[in-house]
Amino acid sequence: MIRHPAFEVEPWTLREHRLDLDVLAQTESVFALSNGHIGLRGNLDEGEPHGEPGTYLNGFYELRPLPYAEGGYGYPESGQTVVNVTNGKLIRLMVGDEPFDLRYGTLHQHERVLDLRAGTLTRTAHWSSPTGTSVRIRSTRLVSFTHRAVAAIRYEVEAVDRPTHLVVQSELVANETQTSAGGDPRAAATLRSPLVAEESIVDGDNLTIMVHRTRASGLRVAAGMWHEIDGPDGTVTEAQGSDDVSRVTVATLLSPGQKLRLVKFFSYGWSAKRSRPALHDQVAAALAAARLVGWDGLCADQRRFLDAFWDGADVEVEGDAEVQQAVRFGLFHLLQSAARLEERALPAKGLTGSGYDGHAFWDTEIFVLPVLTYTYPRAVADALSWRRSILPLARARARQLGLRGAAFPWRTIHGEECSGYWPAGAAAFHVNADIAHAVAQFVDACQDVAFDRDAGLHVLVETARLWCALGHHDAAGRYRIDGVTGPDEYTAVADNNVYTNLMAQRNLREAAEAAARHPALAARLEVTEEEIRRWRGAAEAMTVPWDERLGVHPQSEGFTQHALWDFAATGPDRYPLLLHFPYFDLYRRQVVKQADVVLAMQLRGDAFTPEQKADNFAYYEALTVRDSSLSACTQAVIAAEVGYLELAYRYLGEAALMDLADLEKNTVDGVHMASLAGAWIALVAGFGGMRAGGGRVCFAPALPSGITRLAFRLSYRGSLMSVSATKEATAYRLLEGPPITLTHYGEEFDLGREEVTRPNPPRPAPEREVHQPPGREPRPRRPREHGG
Repeated sequence: MIRHPAFEVEPWTLREHRLDLDVLAQTESVFALSNGHIGLRGNLDEGEPHGEPGTYLNGFYELRPLPYAEGGYGYPESGQTVVNVTNGKLIRLMVGDEPFDLRYGTLHQHERVLDLRAGTLTRTAHWSSPTGTSVRIRSTRLVSFTHRAVAAIRYEVEAVDRPTHLVVQSELVANETQTSAGGDPRAAATLRSPLVAEESIVDGDNLTIMVHRTRASGLRVAAGMWHEIDGPDGTVTEAQGSDDVSRVTVATLLSPGQKLRLVKFFSYGWSAKRSRPALHDQVAAALAAARLVGWDGLCADQRRFLDAFWDGADVEVEGDAEVQQAVRFGLFHLLQSAARLEERALPAKGLTGSGYDGHAFWDTEIFVLPVLTYTYPRAVADALSWRRSILPLARARARQLGLRGAAFPWRTIHGEECSGYWPAGAAAFHVNADIAHAVAQFVDACQDVAFDRDAGLHVLVETARLWCALGHHDAAGRYRIDGVTGPDEYTAVADNNVYTNLMAQRNLREAAEAAARHPALAARLEVTEEEIRRWRGAAEAMTVPWDERLGVHPQSEGFTQHALWDFAATGPDRYPLLLHFPYFDLYRRQVVKQADVVLAMQLRGDAFTPEQKADNFAYYEALTVRDSSLSACTQAVIAAEVGYLELAYRYLGEAALMDLADLEKNTVDGVHMASLAGAWIALVAGFGGMRAGGGRVCFAPALPSGITRLAFRLSYRGSLMSVSATKEATAYRLLEGPPITLTHYGEEFDLGREEVTRPNPPRPAPEREVHQPPGREPRPRRPREHGG
């Protein structure tokens, strides 16, 4: 039986009261700390036992060959895998002559607490060695939001009942042994000793710096550490270093009740261009800045940063304490993944694990960036500026495929296509429209003219050009986009995928509007009036398949004519289907991995009537197996919109608890950023009914039985607002910024300094029942109270 971690249900912390080695790997992901530049898995301080050691730098990768049994034109020749860089978390402890190892001796007490307001991971332990010597240990770890290159640990050991000799070994270790990926394609490739030593410097008895480079990608990384040590008289310290290990050793004798305290500052820098001395000096400078601020200063800065974030992003859920905790946990990890991106990618796992090789997908633009657009828009500008920076590679990929414009990669770290699965890497062109959608959404919400001019227009123009190169007008004048793979990866290389066509349609229109906003720059990009007319003409004539017989939109042309998947004969142990059946079987049957048409209805709701939404939702509920963590939040949003509030509530629980309950049994590889974002999406867009675009923000709140009050904060065009909904009414308050016009159930009103309250009309339950494939129903929600 597979177990999942158990945490106390608390509103602002994630607390583990006892250590369970069977789920250690999962908790390492959940307790990971990051700032978008540095990522530290939540490994124990002493390094062992561990599930998967992990220290990551955003954008730092190694190249590896992509072998093919039979090659083909346009296949990527090499992949990119995130590197577990030099580990600075390690603090080993010797108690007498026994190593502090929780697998031996007696562990009287062990607790770990992730504090979502302080931005720290605290660990306490009371342990007796096999010879009976007892110590108490307390460590607090942070990755600084305000000092991009700095992490720190405060480590304290107390002797309990007898004089105790202690030795603390604080280390930097490169080329740690990694576990094998096994047969799961969602896991990372295993890299063996990817780092080559270039320098190991010991300065005095306290400071060490190491520099390495990767063998194939040619990237250079430096890591350094410096310590503050507070111990009784007679405490001695020494430092030593070798190619892959640097160590500062502190030895002391403690009387009962005495403590040894150590503050470890460690820093990282990497570059494809800087020299070894330059990186060495960069790390030394970051450590000097950390020493100047000090441990207390880093903690105070961390709290101030998070206070400001929560003031503009918090979500309150009354009635379901577990969801309350989960949505804040999700927002915290989203912030961690993006706070200091600074024109780097935002990976599907953030920097919490090596899953998917550390790659970024379309997940970022469709699930993560919408949340950050309304809660922390600075990160969105960074993420989309990275997309702008890889446009030359995307153009080159389009040319390789015989197309004009830009073909952004399905999965990548640096910008080149890294997918060896060609139906995605060479046919899932919707990623281009997804990026364009995120660009348009950010510009609409934030009115960032400089970004619109310097990044947005470039992306919109090149993605629009791709759709004109990829599609064509048929004999009847309809615009077709054939041979593409939509969001549902169980249907590939299909004609006129509804999601792809509708998102491409919006992409074409947004490109035309952006060119009109910036005509001089558009002219420099060689955009002509004739090209703009082609964009508008293609958008106007876009094919959107419709099945008259069934009265639904087929996911793609011919989809509703395929044979149904035999769900009754598919046991629960055969999911996810991709691990148990050939794709050939999946492609030719009606079975859906994740929301596709349903996602189109969420993002392009203007293209569907209310009746079509209800009919489409019912049809695809019966086919969608949710073998992807991306699906539940989308199904929650549309279920709520068409009236299935209790079903939406179930889907909310699935999205929110994806990692806290390890629902897909792969949290070991890192948390699911899109699903964490999905908890916010299900609450705000689902039960809050929030829709925004074209200068308008609309709400239509409706709550399920398990939630008595939902309140959230978000910003739009410089106005920070609070929305607080009960089943009976919704209160709107303007917290900062200029007055704004909002819409409540279709009624416009102006929100100024006075709070506005509007009644919520009753939502009658739909008459039609909907059903999921047998055995794939979302779990019932049974709200847990605090501390449960």
